[in-house]
Amino acid sequence: MPEMIQRLNDRKAHELRTIEISTGINPYAEGSCLIKFGRTEVLCTASVQDKVPAWLRGKGQGWLTAEYGMLPRATHDRKDREAGKGKQEGRTIEIQRLIGRSLRAVTDFKALDGYTLWLDCDVLIADGGTRTAAITGAYVAAALAVQELGARRALKTQQPVLRDQVAAISCGLTPAGVILDMDYAEDSSTVADGNFVMSGAGQWVEMQISAEQRPITAAELSSMQQLAQQGLTELFELQRQVLQAAL
Repeated sequence: MPEMIQRLNDRKAHELRTIEISTGINPYAEGSCLIKFGRTEVLCTASVQDKVPAWLRGKGQGWLTAEYGMLPRATHDRKDREAGKGKQEGRTIEIQRLIGRSLRAVTDFKALDGYTLWLDCDVLIADGGTRTAAITGAYVAAALAVQELGARRALKTQQPVLRDQVAAISCGLTPAGVILDMDYAEDSSTVADGNFVMSGAGQWVEMQISAEQRPITAAELSSMQQLAQQGLTELFELQRQVLQAAL
């Protein structure tokens, strides 16, 4: 049974790391939070710009986009800032596009008409699952920013900007079974690993599956998906509790 899998930190196979979300971290941003997945820490801020990209002007829509970055000493060894190299790494671009896609999947752009919502996710400490923490925290920051827009009656409609919640979690396949929410040591030694993004209604937004040692079966993929959904249900409840307390 998966519960018998021995993990490095004594968690059971189906258990998340300790998750903490603290709001109101940045006094200047319309929405912000610090999210912790175990030792992984990501600062998420949501900024509202009173304009849209040129290709959306006059179309009665808003926009949402995301940026992702990692501080030089977020990992064991210092990593040069990408700005100093003059370009972003491929991994950075891939992750920030994933964050943007995930949040856009639950956003009503007509309700956001005239505004661009910028989501900045900055990794302070990386110990696995930075993209899943970023997506989960970015939703909280975005919800706070949208609430602020509504409070100052800046929106042109009463329709909700965010139609649903969105969160993400990792899941790994080991020789002994499937495990949830991997830290770096676990992620680096799995047979296969995946990142799962889901809406609060239980609909899948994106799944990224990578076989590290061998191809995986449909049954193994199904087990990963089921365990991920269990973890995401817990994350949705935590998001609701945090936002209820903040608002």
